[in-house]
Amino acid sequence: MITTAARLNSVHEYYFSQKLREIDALNKQGKNIINLGIGSPDMPPHPDVIKTLQEESTKPNVHGYQSYKGSPVLRNAFANWYQQWYKTNLDADTEILPLIGSKEGIMHICMTYLNDGDKVLVPNPGYPTYRSAIQLAGGICIDYELKEANNYYPDFDALEKNDLSKVKLMWVNYPQMPTGQPASIKLFEQLIAFGKKHNILICHDNPYSFILNDEPLSILSVEGAKDVALELNSLSKAQNMAGWRVGVLCGNKERISEVLRFKSNMDSGMFLPVQLAAAKALSLGKDWYESINAVYGKRREKVYELLDALHCDYSKNQSGMFMWAKIPAGFENGYALSDKVLYESNVFITPGGIFGNSGDNYIRISLCATEDKISEAIERVGN
Repeated sequence: MITTAARLNSVHEYYFSQKLREIDALNKQGKNIINLGIGSPDMPPHPDVIKTLQEESTKPNVHGYQSYKGSPVLRNAFANWYQQWYKTNLDADTEILPLIGSKEGIMHICMTYLNDGDKVLVPNPGYPTYRSAIQLAGGICIDYELKEANNYYPDFDALEKNDLSKVKLMWVNYPQMPTGQPASIKLFEQLIAFGKKHNILICHDNPYSFILNDEPLSILSVEGAKDVALELNSLSKAQNMAGWRVGVLCGNKERISEVLRFKSNMDSGMFLPVQLAAAKALSLGKDWYESINAVYGKRREKVYELLDALHCDYSKNQSGMFMWAKIPAGFENGYALSDKVLYESNVFITPGGIFGNSGDNYIRISLCATEDKISEAIERVGN
């Protein structure tokens, strides 16, 4: 009998992969499920981005293998973007590594730095892929709880009481997903000081900083951050390019070179027209971000109504394309509320428990649906 590798024993199929199959089966039964669970932008990229892809794809010399480090055009576009929006200087030749999606970058980092038994600090609640990538790489996840009372920031005093001698990485993500907690320079300064003190590589995942957020921030803008931090970013959210799979890893020359040693054995670069279209997307101005945030802002107002209909408690001080809310009394956990809404109202919302047990009493609702769809969800829940 052929068996799977032991490394798969520590991970399960991604929750949304499994749930989407169930939703598809319900739709085949005629249920017409309204999906408010997944953060996949339903709006298209800017027309000039699509035009660039179309025009570049017709050229005869763009279809071969590309540089493992990415096109200089894209790397320079990322450097300019970081300077314009984050006030952060990056060397396009040595401190920027384009990725086929930032989710892949999480795996690249874990495989580059973790040996069997190395420990990693993981946010709870937090993006499930951090945990999966750590375990697949042989690492051990050490949860650090994010509490609403502390604005979903790490409790550094509590962390200092632990034995951190075997901790090699720390995953952080602000604006935080799923809680929507915005970042602050003070927080980033604390993280960099903590990483330096304990020789821990701070890995910041930063895909949400332009969505309903007045002040985009990068951890690399903090003095000395490059000594101890890496940052992942993405065009999936703010540029509406989730399916294009364009991300980036930023950090000092040594870190980028180390990750490239792993990455260059995993893929052969990104299709050049996609890279050139991504560079066009990175050149978009303030009007673009204001236009998509105007849409998300109206949708968020409708989601407030939905959460009120569900009798949930929530903060209006959230960034990103989700709303995080505490479930009402009477439900065992977010899974129970999610299932009730799915099977009785034909609306899918995400149970907070998939992000860690600290999210058990919460749900998350995506803003990636039209106002009409959200209004229909409100009506269904009301009925």
